[in-house]
Amino acid sequence: MSATFLSALFLTTAVATPTPDWRTPFEKGNGNTTTTHAECIAYYQQLDAAYPEIQLREAGLTDSGRPLHEVVVSLDGDFDPASLRAKGRRVVFIQNGIHPGEPEGIDASMMLARDYVQKKELRRQLADVVLVLIPIYNVDGSFNRNSTTRTNQNGPESYGFRGNARNLDLNRDYIKQDSHNARSFAQLFQRWQPDVYVDTHTSNGADYQYTMTLIATQKDKLHPALSQYMQQRLLPALYGGMDRKKWYLTPYVDFEGRTPDARGLVGFLETPRYSTGYTTLFNTIGFVTETHMLKTYTPRVRATYDFLDLLIRQVHQDGAALAQARAAATEQTRTQQQFTLGWKLDTTQAEQFRFRGYAGKMKPSEVSGLPRLAYDRQAPYTKSIPYYNTFRPTATVQRPRAYVIPQAWGEVVERLRLSGVQMRPLSADTIISGETYYIQDYKTGQRPYEGHYLHNQVQVRTVRQPRPFLRGDYVVSLNQPAARYLIETLEPQATDSFFAWGFFDSILQQKEYFSDYVFEDVAAELLRRKPELRAQLEVKKKADPAFAASAAAQLDWVYRQSEHYEASHLRYPVLRVL
Repeated sequence: MSATFLSALFLTTAVATPTPDWRTPFEKGNGNTTTTHAECIAYYQQLDAAYPEIQLREAGLTDSGRPLHEVVVSLDGDFDPASLRAKGRRVVFIQNGIHPGEPEGIDASMMLARDYVQKKELRRQLADVVLVLIPIYNVDGSFNRNSTTRTNQNGPESYGFRGNARNLDLNRDYIKQDSHNARSFAQLFQRWQPDVYVDTHTSNGADYQYTMTLIATQKDKLHPALSQYMQQRLLPALYGGMDRKKWYLTPYVDFEGRTPDARGLVGFLETPRYSTGYTTLFNTIGFVTETHMLKTYTPRVRATYDFLDLLIRQVHQDGAALAQARAAATEQTRTQQQFTLGWKLDTTQAEQFRFRGYAGKMKPSEVSGLPRLAYDRQAPYTKSIPYYNTFRPTATVQRPRAYVIPQAWGEVVERLRLSGVQMRPLSADTIISGETYYIQDYKTGQRPYEGHYLHNQVQVRTVRQPRPFLRGDYVVSLNQPAARYLIETLEPQATDSFFAWGFFDSILQQKEYFSDYVFEDVAAELLRRKPELRAQLEVKKKADPAFAASAAAQLDWVYRQSEHYEASHLRYPVLRVL
C-alpha cells in the first residue's frame, strides 16, 4: 500500500469526523421553541463529557421522583464548595424553571455555560468566580407541557406548567418546604452559600416598552453593608450595562394604585416564602429577572443571557468589594441584637425613575360592555414617575441567646436542619428558664394558600417561667450564620414564621374541658377561697355588658383562671433563652 494512498485515507477519515454541534434546542429551532427537560439534561451531559471545567450532578429529589440537577462551571476543575470558598472564589448561583412556563433562563443558561468554556474572553470572567446552575428547578412541572396555560404570554410554542407534582407553586415554598424540590434546594443552597443568587422568570401585568424588568433584594431588608454595595455599585453597573445593550431595565412593574397611567412604581417586598426572601436571610444578594410576557420569545432569551453575562462580569470585577461587604454583613449579623419581623411601605419616600411605557386608556369591553383597560403601543412615552421602595419596620424583636425546641416538633426540626441550622440535643431531662409565648390573638385566611391556612396579625403574651425539657430536645444557639433565619421562622409574629404556616396549630385547640353543671360548684368554691378572683370577675362584668349577660362566658373565665385549665393550651412550644 503506497504512502500516497495512506495519506489520502487518513485525510478522508479526518474529514469524515463530524464537528460537534453545540447549538442548543432553542438555537436550532425557529426562535419560538424551548428545550424539554430531557434535551436540557442531555445537553449538559454533553458539555460535562467534553469539558473538564463543567460538572453535571444530581442534587436531591423532586416531588415527581426525578432528580434535581446542578451544573457547576469551575475553570480549575474544582467542584467542591468548601474548597472553592477557601480559595476565595465568589459564587454566582442561577436557578431556572421554577415556573417552567417561564423558560427563558433555561435556554439562556445552556448557551451561557457553553460560551463560558468555549470563548476565551468569557473564560477570563471565571478566573475567581464559580458558576452554579439549576437547569430546571420545577422538574415536575417541566414534564407537564402544553401551549395554553400561559394565557397572557407570547410564546414559546410549548412549555411546562407552573404547579409542581403536588400542584405547589415552588416560589412560595422556601420556608415551609412542603416539596422535595424545596428541601433539595435548601441543602444545595447551604452547601454553596452563594454571594449572588438569580431566579429567572417571565412577568405578567401591564404593557410597557421594556423586554426585562428586575426585582432586586429589597434594599431595607438586605443587611446594610450588602445593601450599600448593591445600591451604589452592583445595580448601577447592571442597569448601565443593559442600557448599553439596548435592553433598558426597570424595577419590576407594579403600578401604584393599579391605574393605567403609571403614576408610580411600588417596590416588591419579598418575604422569606419567596426565593430571594429566603436567600436574603443568609446575606446573599438576590435578583429575580422578569422578561415581559408580550415580547416575542427570542429577545426575552437574549435579554436574560445578557443580564446573566453582565452579572458574572460585574462579580468578577467587584469580587473584593463584594467579599468585603458580605464579610461585614456576616460579622454584624453575628452581634446584631434587634431584628425586624414585619415591614410596611413608606409612601412618603420616593425616588424618581424615567419610565418607558405605553399610554393606557379605558374603552368599552366587547365581552361585558363595561370599561376595560387597553394599552396603545402606538403611543409610547418616557416620563419621570415616583418609585416607592422604602420600607419601615412594623415589628421588631430582641435577639435571644438561644431557642429550645422540643423534639416532638419534628417537622420544624427537619426544616431547620435542611437550612443549615446547628442544634445541640439535651443529654438529660432538665428544667430551663426563659421566655414563653402564649398566643393571644391571630387571624387566619378563609381559603387555603399553597396547602396551608395562613395565620397573620399574630399577638403574643410573654411569660418568664421555668419549663421542663426532655433528653433529646434541642438547644439552638443564635451564635451561628443562620441567626436571622431562626428569628424569622421561630418568632410567631413574623410574616413567614413556622407558626404562621400552621406547623404549631395543634397548640390552638384545647384537649380537656368541663361539664358546666359539674364545674359550677367547683367554680363557686374557688371564688369563695379566692376573694381577689371574685373581685376581678366583678370588675370584668362591669366593664363588659356582654360578658355580664353570659353565664357560659363567666364560667369559662373562672375555668381559665383555675388549676384545671391545661397549661399547654395556646402555649408556644419554643422557649426563648435570654
